[in-house]
Amino acid sequence: MSKFQRIVGAALAAGLLMAQGAAAETRVTYKSAKSGSSYYQMGVELAEAMKVGTNGDIIVTVEESQGSTQNVMEVRARGGDYVFTTPPALIGLAQEGKGPFKDRSAPQFDEIRALFPIPSLTMHFVMAGQDGTGTLKDLEGKTILLGKGSFGAREGEKYLSLFGLADTVKIAEAELSNAVAALKNGQIDAFVTAGSFPAPNVVEAAASTPVTVLSLSAEEIAETKRATLVIPAGTYAGQDEDITTTSLPVAAFTTTKMDADTAYALTRTFWEQKAKMADVSPWWNGVTPELMAHISTKLHPGAIRYYEEAGIALSDAQK
Repeated sequence: MSKFQRIVGAALAAGLLMAQGAAAETRVTYKSAKSGSSYYQMGVELAEAMKVGTNGDIIVTVEESQGSTQNVMEVRARGGDYVFTTPPALIGLAQEGKGPFKDRSAPQFDEIRALFPIPSLTMHFVMAGQDGTGTLKDLEGKTILLGKGSFGAREGEKYLSLFGLADTVKIAEAELSNAVAALKNGQIDAFVTAGSFPAPNVVEAAASTPVTVLSLSAEEIAETKRATLVIPAGTYAGQDEDITTTSLPVAAFTTTKMDADTAYALTRTFWEQKAKMADVSPWWNGVTPELMAHISTKLHPGAIRYYEEAGIALSDAQK
């Protein structure tokens, strides 16, 4: 074999290896929330975990979103590389053509399948000072910042009305991003936020000024029709007791357009890397196999394969 033939042969072999490597790499788009939010940060952490856990075989690109409804709506035009987050209840509304999906139904909604749970949206009622009962009654007569347009703002407004507080409080007209500074400066008495615990803005507030994160009673939680969640003592500075509040489960979804092997790899890698993610951001500690019970929709066949291998029980509705 001549020198020229050897060079050509080596080049062809290198090209073949590069082509095989490119073919082995799977690219996925992950759409969750607005940049700067805790859920966007989770997406960044998840992308890194997928890269590390698959030795670069799965590359996740995090895409900014305006919210869960948009994430679901985009299913209509997306392919098999699309992963998005939303509360499972919203998938049910989309498939039934109700709520924000009234008169906007699409056959693609029936193709949505779940992969794994992510940290729940957790309600925080944060009040200045460490006096009082530590219950929602402490909000009477206070100035409260709810923010605008977010799930936490809508949920907070609902709770104030539900428990007879709406006419006793003053709502501050400001963005939630101003909450910590406003609380510290005495411009507001409390703020409401929905973020997986430990929520960054609550951590910041508790670290800079004495605060009380309020608890809900079992009867109040039953009235909200939300899931119960306990924030363990010590999660926030000055928090000596558990906080009982409500949460809205959230999960990662894709569609039947995704192939089973990719769905399997995403699901397996998520659970295998979860502990390492929790070392960086404690909110991942809130994700346990028990959260699977809150996924009320069908799972992707690739995800089902993983859960059956892992011995995690699934309901008939999830299969």
